[in-house]
Amino acid sequence: MKKLVVFDLDGTLAKSKSSLDHEMAGLLGRLMSVIKVAIISGGAWPQFETQLLTHLPHDERLKSLSLLPTSGTKYLQYDGTWRQLYSEDFSAEEKAKITGALDKAFDQSGFRPHKYWGELIEDRGSQITLSALGQDAPLDEKKTWDPDFAKRQKIKALLEPSIPEFSVGLGGTTSIDVTRRGVDKAYGLRKLEQVLGVPTKEMIFVGDALFPGGNDYPARSTDAVCIAVRDPEDTKKVVEVVIACVEP
Repeated sequence: MKKLVVFDLDGTLAKSKSSLDHEMAGLLGRLMSVIKVAIISGGAWPQFETQLLTHLPHDERLKSLSLLPTSGTKYLQYDGTWRQLYSEDFSAEEKAKITGALDKAFDQSGFRPHKYWGELIEDRGSQITLSALGQDAPLDEKKTWDPDFAKRQKIKALLEPSIPEFSVGLGGTTSIDVTRRGVDKAYGLRKLEQVLGVPTKEMIFVGDALFPGGNDYPARSTDAVCIAVRDPEDTKKVVEVVIACVEP
């Protein structure tokens, strides 16, 4: 019997940078009442608050939820308030190196847009993220920019040789995430194992980027059962099946 269900956020539980819809919020509420749940995302903590937490039930069920922002480089649990257990933050020198390398690779790729919305490169403390159309780009623009990940694969190939000591992953619809090497979704699952005492073989991981190079892909290196989904509608079906299997 599985004891923990772990989800990616953008593209899995909700559309990119969008809030959970009413149906998904209800399903997660039901799920948290019968099994432990965790969410690992490339998004920063403020994104978790606005995109996720404001739509979930604010009751004892939150004690069944673990949150791991910025690809698992932070870990928060609820005990009446959200408490941070760890944060793998970069030094100022590391941030400067990564930001410079991202800028250069973006220029070399030829994909830097003439029009963008908000910051292109965001410092999330423990992760540096390139959002190719800006942090506040409209979803319709983002969905058509790189649907097959080919543009970001090219940027990634240009970027990696200049920062070999860091990990580079593709997430969301336009994002490239840089974290410390070895700090990724697999790292997050192993942290969950340590903190919750749940072996990875007793976990289910659900994500939309479980392909090679995707920021969910490292989860496949663990013993967790990995379920690839296309979008939140797919995820709802997975949640319904899990609830049916574990609900008393």
